[in-house]
Amino acid sequence: MSLRGRWLTLLAVVLLVAGGTAAYAVAAFQGAKTSQEAESAVDVVRADGLPAEPFVMFRNTAPGQGFGEAATVLLADPSGQRAVSGHSCDRVYAVRHLVSCLRTKNEVPTNFEATTYDGSLKAIESWALPGIPSRTRISPDGLLLASTVFVGGHSYSSAGFSTETVIRSSDGALHANLEDFALIAGGTRIKAPDRNIWGVTFAPGQPDVFYATASSQGKIWLVRGSLRDQTLTEVATGVECPSVSPDGTRIAFKKSMDGTLVGHRNIAVLDIAAGTETVLPEQRSIDDQLEWLDNTTVLYGVPREGSGQDSDIWSLGTDPAAQPALFIEHAWSPAVVRK
Repeated sequence: MSLRGRWLTLLAVVLLVAGGTAAYAVAAFQGAKTSQEAESAVDVVRADGLPAEPFVMFRNTAPGQGFGEAATVLLADPSGQRAVSGHSCDRVYAVRHLVSCLRTKNEVPTNFEATTYDGSLKAIESWALPGIPSRTRISPDGLLLASTVFVGGHSYSSAGFSTETVIRSSDGALHANLEDFALIAGGTRIKAPDRNIWGVTFAPGQPDVFYATASSQGKIWLVRGSLRDQTLTEVATGVECPSVSPDGTRIAFKKSMDGTLVGHRNIAVLDIAAGTETVLPEQRSIDDQLEWLDNTTVLYGVPREGSGQDSDIWSLGTDPAAQPALFIEHAWSPAVVRK
């Protein structure tokens, strides 16, 4: 075969592969669209805004209409009818009049976006994200929001993962990139290039203070952040994805028993003033960032066995004798809004 003939053959193969890939992508998109248009596995209604009563916002994982959308249920009836927002979110969080939504946009190429919504679920601001959505939180006063994305890797236990965690004002303006903060562990400033920060939680009534997870060289720490001083200072080891209680006295988190990035994750609670730690009796390994239902109970998502996309939200009292209880079926990434 001539050189020209070989080039024409190669071109034909490339076009065939490209055509097959495009056809697969179209078929996958149509399949997902059809699935989302099917009747929901739970009782849903279309939301016209955030509820006036106390509520829980979460990512709806029930198959059918509203799958993947931010949704709410009344706090007084968490197993009751859920209102789906029409806004797809991979991670979501809310306070009374503000919603933070991180999403994957299934375009060519795939890209990622953050959007804030008001109490009427109308978009306020949107901005591009540099990687896969991982965590988001809003300060109790609604003035600041934090987001974490993977810019390398796709989990905290994978080799070579890298994160970007930023804090923005409620209007979307960049307030701080935590990669620029000084990380201090064991009294020493950590400057290693592999350091990562994620899982921000804001301290109620302390506008300068937040907590987060920091890691470097395979170790993880709970750090106390100062927006004013731009510092991240070690508080404890083996703490991942912290969440400050509504009264500001305790931090719930995923506990690494050996203080590293790999292995089983228990649920534990740290008394901030006393420095004492209590591991709770949840036997399953937890990957969600915890949320406080009240000052004595935490919420968290657990994937359903045998399902790659479905999950449930469970509750667990902070008494060491408490046992996990199913709180909301087909749900993930809870945010409790009382006032």
